[in-house]
Amino acid sequence: MSVKSAERVLQIFELLSNNPHGLTIKEISENLSFPQSSTSNLVATLSASGYLSLDPMKKYKLGAKLIHIGTLALENLDISLVAKPYLEKLMESVQETVFMAALSEDELVYLLKIDSKRSIRTTAQTGFRKPLYCTGLGKTFLANLPAQERSRILDEIDLVPITAKTITDREELEKELYQYALIGYTIDDEENEDGLYCVAAPVFAADRKIHAAISVAGPKERMLAQQAEIVQKVLWTSKKISESLGFM
Repeated sequence: MSVKSAERVLQIFELLSNNPHGLTIKEISENLSFPQSSTSNLVATLSASGYLSLDPMKKYKLGAKLIHIGTLALENLDISLVAKPYLEKLMESVQETVFMAALSEDELVYLLKIDSKRSIRTTAQTGFRKPLYCTGLGKTFLANLPAQERSRILDEIDLVPITAKTITDREELEKELYQYALIGYTIDDEENEDGLYCVAAPVFAADRKIHAAISVAGPKERMLAQQAEIVQKVLWTSKKISESLGFM
């Protein structure tokens, strides 16, 4: 397979990961501006190998084989293995959904999601990507990146409204990020999903750079009722994970 074909395969995976209900060959072709004939050949090969699946509506989705590969890749991320016991303890303590995410180019990618017995529905799932500027986890990265890197990212992304509470004014966002850097944690107050409130904090490693972010998310009313406790526990957990990664 040529490099060009390999790149197209990766683009198909990325596209379908953001369209969990599936897409037809024509829709894949149009979204990626690929010739329909070559798209059909690639999709047929991936489907025959188990990397894609076809539903009764003739729409292709990511296949079961990718689950195995993704699981192995996740296990190879030492940071996830180190963090998971701490995050499980955090979830048990606050009884809300706990996340861990990493920075992937200029987006957020979820590494772990630990559900509680009373978890609410959310569009955030392991492996999914989200914008940085409107999520607690994303704002944690922006608040803790070097100023030059933060400015570069903000120069390149559009601050489009996701909900009525999304901050779309760069100056306002930068003021908020400055405050978050001072207090050590960030808040997502229904900025990415209506009704969802999130408290997030950074995870550092031995190089003293941010390598991940963790968060607790839940219904706003329930989160506010125990916000002080949640903030304290998120900060404690991020500190312990950071120490386990060599941060002093």
